[in-house]
Amino acid sequence: MVSFFKESLLILLVGFFPIFFIIPSAALNSNETGNGATISLLKWKSTFQYTNPSSPPLLSWKPDSKNSSAPPCKWQGIKCNQHGTVVDINLRSVGIKGKLSNFDFSSFPHLLGLDLKNNSLYGTIPSSISNLSELSFLSLSKNQFHGPIPNSIGSLRNLSVVLLYANYLSGTIPPSIGNLTRLTYLRLHYNEISGSVPAEIGKLSSLVLLTLFQNNLGGQLPLEMNNLTQMKRLFIGENNFKGHLPQQLCLEKFTAPSNRFSGTIPKTMKNCTKLMRLRLEKNRLTGNISEDFGVYPKLEYVDLSHNDFYGELSWEWARFQNLTKLSISNTRVSGRIPIELAQARQLQEIDLSSNHIVGVIPKELWDMASLRVLVLDSNKLSGNISIDNGMLYSNLEKLDLAANDLTGSIPSQLGNCLRLRDLNTSHNKLAGGLPLEIGNLQSLENLDLSRNLLVGEIPPQIGEMLRLETLNLSHNELHGRIPSTFDGLLSLTYVDLSYNQLEGPIPNTKAFREAPEEAFANNKDLCGNATGLKICPPESRKKIDGKKHNMVLILSIITPCLSVLCVLVATLIVFSIRRGRKRQAGTEGNRENESGKEEEETLFAIWSYDNKMLYENIIESTDNFDSKFCVGEGATGSVYKAELPTGQVFAVKKLRSLQDSEAATDLRSFTAEIRALEEIKHRNIVKLYGYCFHTRHSFLVYEFFERGSLGALLRNDQQAREFGWIERLNVIKGVSNALSYMHHDCSPPMVHRDISSKNILLDSEYEAHVSDFGTARLLKPNSSNWTSFAGTFGYTAPELAYTMEVNEKCDVYSFGVVTLEVILGSHPGGFISCLSSRSATTSTADHILLKDVVDQRLFPPTSQVAEQVVSAMKLAFECLSSSPQSRPSMNQVSKQLSTQKQPPVESFLSVTLGHLFNLEC
Repeated sequence: MVSFFKESLLILLVGFFPIFFIIPSAALNSNETGNGATISLLKWKSTFQYTNPSSPPLLSWKPDSKNSSAPPCKWQGIKCNQHGTVVDINLRSVGIKGKLSNFDFSSFPHLLGLDLKNNSLYGTIPSSISNLSELSFLSLSKNQFHGPIPNSIGSLRNLSVVLLYANYLSGTIPPSIGNLTRLTYLRLHYNEISGSVPAEIGKLSSLVLLTLFQNNLGGQLPLEMNNLTQMKRLFIGENNFKGHLPQQLCLEKFTAPSNRFSGTIPKTMKNCTKLMRLRLEKNRLTGNISEDFGVYPKLEYVDLSHNDFYGELSWEWARFQNLTKLSISNTRVSGRIPIELAQARQLQEIDLSSNHIVGVIPKELWDMASLRVLVLDSNKLSGNISIDNGMLYSNLEKLDLAANDLTGSIPSQLGNCLRLRDLNTSHNKLAGGLPLEIGNLQSLENLDLSRNLLVGEIPPQIGEMLRLETLNLSHNELHGRIPSTFDGLLSLTYVDLSYNQLEGPIPNTKAFREAPEEAFANNKDLCGNATGLKICPPESRKKIDGKKHNMVLILSIITPCLSVLCVLVATLIVFSIRRGRKRQAGTEGNRENESGKEEEETLFAIWSYDNKMLYENIIESTDNFDSKFCVGEGATGSVYKAELPTGQVFAVKKLRSLQDSEAATDLRSFTAEIRALEEIKHRNIVKLYGYCFHTRHSFLVYEFFERGSLGALLRNDQQAREFGWIERLNVIKGVSNALSYMHHDCSPPMVHRDISSKNILLDSEYEAHVSDFGTARLLKPNSSNWTSFAGTFGYTAPELAYTMEVNEKCDVYSFGVVTLEVILGSHPGGFISCLSSRSATTSTADHILLKDVVDQRLFPPTSQVAEQVVSAMKLAFECLSSSPQSRPSMNQVSKQLSTQKQPPVESFLSVTLGHLFNLEC
């Protein structure tokens, strides 16, 4: 394995680093050194367009003023041997747009490496590429090439790596590909290639990696593929292949989902103990999984869903110590869930839905500390949901037990699953009342308890689940009124309470007002402002209003009223404008004071029913904002920890006094943050509960996060040692998800402009929450997006030194810095400076081991976690590109981190920085 890694790495490095060969002087001519290569490259450059015209690349591409025939060896991306012959062209991610047909291949007969990845090159791949007879490394991936792969590529018999993925290539795979007998890596995925795989591919006896997924390929795989005995990784999913799978291959990673393969699993699969990843979902495969599969100690991921497999889950689960995902849904698997399944201690996801599984749910499953997803719906499970009090389930995020024959009650212990986001126990025979502990699930987004035998009243605690988006309690025997706490469910978008015995007014929120008539059908006596309901009588309203005023918690701060918040923001803006106009017009002082007094009384109301009480509670709980309650300092104010008499804890950001000299700037930041957080709701973005605008104290009230800021945690050695690799990767994913949401799911898009470790807050489970939106900016289409400088030194993109144009790529750069900071353990500082000079980096990067630069307070990561760390580092480097256009979008970053597509690395201890710069993901 180690020797394979070293050989593959050597082959990769051939394409990226300077290679020096002694070439007889008689073989050199003007086309190979000096003037010939110089003229050819300058001619090609003259045809370029640039994705960023204001900052064109390749400024070093110009003739030497002292020697016009000098070779271009000092130009950006050009490497020569000791005779001045160009042997490597690396223009990866430089932002060029043009055609490869304008490149004079005949001027570079000794070229060993050509890397043009991640540009905007278009047109076809010219057949004259065959003139590069000594080429060993070719990467044209992530461009806009179309048309067929030229048949002449078969003439390049020295090729060891061919990367053509992520283009618009069509046509068929040329049979001449079989001439490339030295080929080890062939990546053609994400194209529009059609036809069948040629039998000649069986001649590639050195092939280690082949990727064909997401094309239009079809037909049967040729039997000659069984000759590829060196193959370790084969990815052919999302095509139209049919027939049998290769019968003689034993692979480390094999993915073939979403095809039409049929027949049984290859016999070699049973004893292929090196198998690490297997994806065969959405095919037509059959066979007895009890007999056709063996024991795979290295297996990390398996998905056999949507096939015709049968049999029982009788594998030796204690030997699957690396397995993180098990998905065998929508098949004909039967029998019971074995207790031994819980011995696969690394399992994070289990999906056995839509099968014929019977018996009870083993209580041992609830003691799997790593388990995040448990999906067992649509089976024939029976018995109670039996959970012991001492068991662990703190990481559980999704639980789906719907459509079974479960009985008993909903266990109150589910209230301990504080990270739970989806809970579905519908279509069972569960009885009893709804446990009050469900209200503890503050992360819950989807709750479906419908079609059971539940009785009693709806607990008011459900109204405190502020992230709840969908709620279905239909087809039960619930009675009484809908709790008034439901007025605080502002994230709710879907509700169904039909077929119960509920009565009284419905909450006056958007989800309830706009719900269809069917959502309230067949209840006792519901009323309110919604389709199909009668208007509530006046006495009913008064009764509810009185109840609201008499509540002990008065809904407290954790039930924000968005409508009041909107009115207050509008009032604040109107007041600021009105006050400015009055000053300009010389309005009399007494009138201005009167206006100010009125405004103070209005805006001092925050967001609840007894504004004065809440205001005073915050002042008292912070001892009038005493420094001993201060937990952080910001550019526009200080952050305090406030614990109210109700026991609830909040973070209060107090604005500097409005009499300060920078009051106008602070006020703009204050209103900008309110506007931003009013528009967005995401689990990885801090939640604003309300605000107070007052001449004496103006503040914002947020969620309080126990672990504070990411930056402070990394500076604390003890806390950093407890901040493991899995938690760090989750923080990186969380921040990427938040930024992807802001950039791509908000309309108009929103940029943060100050992403840094001090503005990322961590809860008790190390979940990341982006905060401090005082500098956030909406990107308005068809208008100027220029603004003044904003951000934190060391995190801002380099282009902000000469332009103040706001765009998403500024956040992308900052995300790259934060990612490196999380992995390295401190701000990357000079590390980033080295990255800015590719030539300076490559001379030493291949001698620096990654294990020596990551946070030394932790042991090096291993197994799949190590691969994810490498992927995150590679993405960080891409985000830190000096060219904004070359940086990936946050949507791309988020997807890559979520799908966990690992690069081909064999040992974390052997990975160098040079390897990372050139790693293909």
